[in-house]
Amino acid sequence: MSFKAEYIWIDGTEPTARLRSKTRILPDGADLPDWGFDGSSTNQAPGDNSDCVLKPVFSCPDPIRGGAHKLVLCEVYLVDGTPHKTNTRAELRPVAEKYEVQDSWYGIEQEYTFFKDGRPLGFPERGFPAPQGFYYCGVGADEVFGREIVEAHLDACLDAGLKISGINAEVMPGQWEFQIGPAGPLEVGDHMWVARWLLYRIAENYGVSATLDPKPVQGDWNGAGAHTNFSTKAMREGYDAIITACEALAAKAQEHVAGYGADIERRLTGMHETAPWSEFSYGVSDRGASVRIPWQVEVEKRGYIEDRRPNANVDPYVVARLITGTCCEALEKAGQV
Repeated sequence: MSFKAEYIWIDGTEPTARLRSKTRILPDGADLPDWGFDGSSTNQAPGDNSDCVLKPVFSCPDPIRGGAHKLVLCEVYLVDGTPHKTNTRAELRPVAEKYEVQDSWYGIEQEYTFFKDGRPLGFPERGFPAPQGFYYCGVGADEVFGREIVEAHLDACLDAGLKISGINAEVMPGQWEFQIGPAGPLEVGDHMWVARWLLYRIAENYGVSATLDPKPVQGDWNGAGAHTNFSTKAMREGYDAIITACEALAAKAQEHVAGYGADIERRLTGMHETAPWSEFSYGVSDRGASVRIPWQVEVEKRGYIEDRRPNANVDPYVVARLITGTCCEALEKAGQV
């Protein structure tokens, strides 16, 4: 007996990395071995020194193939045993370990847009559909496009054991969102990358592509983000820690924006439920702020914050490294651990 192991990794495409995968047949019950690939074909190595190494870090049942087959998320290493420069998970790991005692939780809201025949799913061949608004959480064939793909993706994520916590239609036709979390800094990235792979793979079956473009349609249309909800043990127990985290993010605002996804200035314009990319603000129940404090958090004086700046195309490992490093360092200095 044997099983199929789909090895998945993040490539070196710039400015936004892509997912790659290939299948290995392994004997039943076998451990998941390291594997190799041609890095010259993934923007990760020159042709005269092209070998790169895949090291499995997370695996789950393959909901597409079923049976004993597996999805295997990997980190990319050089043949000398050092992490590849594109291996952002390896950069997150020491930060997550350093502040592990603070018990950071993440929830990432992944927005994305379906495209077919060069236009968003639900857009007419010429012109534009009715203005955005009633598509958000809509019901009916004139408001919602691609629900069958979204439901298939949700079922696949659940069958794979991923920490998916919800889905909803967004404000533009063909635009949707799924949420991963709550989960730890490494775990939220692992589950998000596999959920993205499943989204692309399942959309293939319908002749549709899913894009994480932060501004898929210019004009009076919302962009696509990856709003990131964050808390530590101290934040879940008291409001002072929440303010400390917000102030820490303010102090490093531009460093975070630089790591929150390519073309972020196209989306963070100060319109369409965003704050300008060049400014920082936080406020209670304010979806026009850089960081929102939910209203119930202010009422209960404990909870979490929502960083609304990350793009849909952001690397979740980078987001977790930046937020964990910035907020946990400040909370530690303040004695709010």
